[in-house]
Amino acid sequence: MDLSEKVRALAKRRGFVFPSSEIYGGLANTWDFGPVGVLLKNNIRDLWWKRFVLDRDEIVGIDASIFLNPKVWEASGHVDGFTDALVDCKDCNNRTRADHIIEDQMDNKKVEGLTMEELHTIIKDNKLTCPKCKSKKLTKPRKFNLLFETSIGILEGSKSKAYLRGEIAQGIFLNYKNVLNSTRVKVPFGIAQSGKAFRNEITMGQMLHRTLEFDLMEFEYFIKPENWKETFEMWKKEMWEFALSLGLNEKKLKWREHEEFERSHYSEKTIDIEYKYPFGWKEMFGLAYRTDFDLKNHQEKSGKDMTYTDTKTNEEFIPHVVEPTFGLSRLTGITLFDAYTEDGDRVYLKLDPKIAPYKVAVFPLLHNKPELVDYAKKVYKDLKKHMVVTWDDRGNIGKRYFAQDEIGTPWCVTIDFDSLDDDTVTVRERDSAKQERMKVTDLKKYFESRI
Repeated sequence: MDLSEKVRALAKRRGFVFPSSEIYGGLANTWDFGPVGVLLKNNIRDLWWKRFVLDRDEIVGIDASIFLNPKVWEASGHVDGFTDALVDCKDCNNRTRADHIIEDQMDNKKVEGLTMEELHTIIKDNKLTCPKCKSKKLTKPRKFNLLFETSIGILEGSKSKAYLRGEIAQGIFLNYKNVLNSTRVKVPFGIAQSGKAFRNEITMGQMLHRTLEFDLMEFEYFIKPENWKETFEMWKKEMWEFALSLGLNEKKLKWREHEEFERSHYSEKTIDIEYKYPFGWKEMFGLAYRTDFDLKNHQEKSGKDMTYTDTKTNEEFIPHVVEPTFGLSRLTGITLFDAYTEDGDRVYLKLDPKIAPYKVAVFPLLHNKPELVDYAKKVYKDLKKHMVVTWDDRGNIGKRYFAQDEIGTPWCVTIDFDSLDDDTVTVRERDSAKQERMKVTDLKKYFESRI
């Protein structure tokens, strides 16, 4: 079993991530977060929000609607420019990106700038095959927009076309003037949000890396045009430090700049922090210089003034934007891959305590001894007032350690018969598996100093 299969199996077994709609055969590129998975994801989100919003004076948060006026996506360029070239297999009906077929089967041949007909010629002349069933019966590539279309309205004849948002940035741009008018922020300043986005993308076997529905965390940082380079470098440093603060292995991280053909239609410069998965280097975070593309287009299409007035100099200009983007769903999956550790027969998730779903697990040594259970329950309830703690009295102590190791719980506290006499407990540390005796009254301080 390779690493991807091991992580996927552990994620399901321990309640991190489940294949969505599994009892009906599933739905490609959709996943559900389980009880510990949602804790892990929320811990990462909360750390991000604290670092980039709560701890800074010049960044504020919003929560914009998923549904926006369709004219927004026309103005932003997503209706015309947000497309992939897709190919269907005539035998198994599998749908795949044409560039992925060519690059995977032709030693990473670059296909930037090619027309649909040129892509078809390459696939046909080189007898390329469906990645699922290996059939050579493939359709001609066709353009598919990545935006999900939907309808708003109750009566069939009166429904209006709308889109699920393909990025969360547009809600920020639409509220740029509202934020200026309702707060005291001044350029340079940022508007942040975390939320769902949707893209009709085709991928296979990459778990949470690229999905139809995903969580993003990002902010738009509004600046004077002449300051974009220094601002870009500042956020480049901040993003790298945030990745390391989560406990990710620095050796599995690298920066990569997008070539011109890769950049989104709104970007003048884009770089990614990539993570080394078992299936290759893939994007983790993105940093883009969006210029004034969005505000300028919304001003033109809506007729609403998007200029900013510097109250000190009376200078008027449309701010430019540097955009740090963090894929939350993707990052949650990356932490599982990065933390997965095998030590002999032992498997554990070496999660940083800051993001671990549970900080502490509390056990009675024996579940059928009321005096031990009562004492352990008291310890559990006391700790639970200060941190996220879990209770476990199933099976023998070894199996409980095994389960908590796979969840990534940093510490386990065991109450035994000596605890009843001297108010000490055994604290086991996850990574080293070392144990030490400690006074119950010292537990809170001990854990909080290490989280």
